[in-house]
Amino acid sequence: MTYNAGAMMEALLEAKNAIVERTGPVDVAMVLGSGLGAYADGLEGAVVIPYGEIPNMPTSSVSGHAGNLVLGAKAGLRLAVMQGRPHLYEGWSPQEVAFGVRLVTLLGARTLIITNAAGGIASTFAAGDLMAITDQLNLTGTSSLVGPHDQRLGERFVDMTAAYDPVLIETASGVARRLGFELRRGIYAGLSGPAYETPAEVRMLRTLGADAVGMSTVLEVLAARQLGLRVLGISCISNLAAGISGGPLSHEDVKTTAARVQARFESLLTGILESI
Repeated sequence: MTYNAGAMMEALLEAKNAIVERTGPVDVAMVLGSGLGAYADGLEGAVVIPYGEIPNMPTSSVSGHAGNLVLGAKAGLRLAVMQGRPHLYEGWSPQEVAFGVRLVTLLGARTLIITNAAGGIASTFAAGDLMAITDQLNLTGTSSLVGPHDQRLGERFVDMTAAYDPVLIETASGVARRLGFELRRGIYAGLSGPAYETPAEVRMLRTLGADAVGMSTVLEVLAARQLGLRVLGISCISNLAAGISGGPLSHEDVKTTAARVQARFESLLTGILESI
């Protein structure tokens, strides 16, 4: 859907009004990517709202994306957690892909922890690594900021110099060290999908400076920064990219790797929440 001037805010407010009576003010929002959604199941006093029950909320048809907004508490903070997300390749518009991030901001969140499963490009990465995103390459060919501008959603021209908050990255790295592992760092390239990249495309991405590649995140971060959120991005390196892995790629492998690192991933998220 392409929103006319003011229509995006009207749609967001309708969605917010359907949720707000079921939660108090939100401190932190999370987006949990492919195979990573189980973390929301452990929230205290969790209220689970399927996306289909939220007016105007895009749904996800992808395996590993439960499609729920989970409201609850962790580490003394009130959370709004998206279990899964919509994607461009499902036919949603850029504005619809970013709808959930804008919605949780209206619920009060000022910090966003956004996660994804990604293919590893950096030669030092292995399947199962966790990577803090330091910067992004939006190679989707579009933007969630395109279209009529509503000042209530932030400035028209958005500074992306520090799209991913350096302080939050240092915090996350410190938590990982205390847990006994290294949190990798790197640049995330977002493409539209749904096909995995060819080996030639992976070589191109490496030349451009990408360390990991996926089919999400970049449009959501654009919307989050327009709204002034502090953003921490974490990629689960679920596989090595085409031409590096030595074999064919599959979504089942993505989910298998996410399940293997689930305990580490959840401990990292909880430690971050305890530290911010």
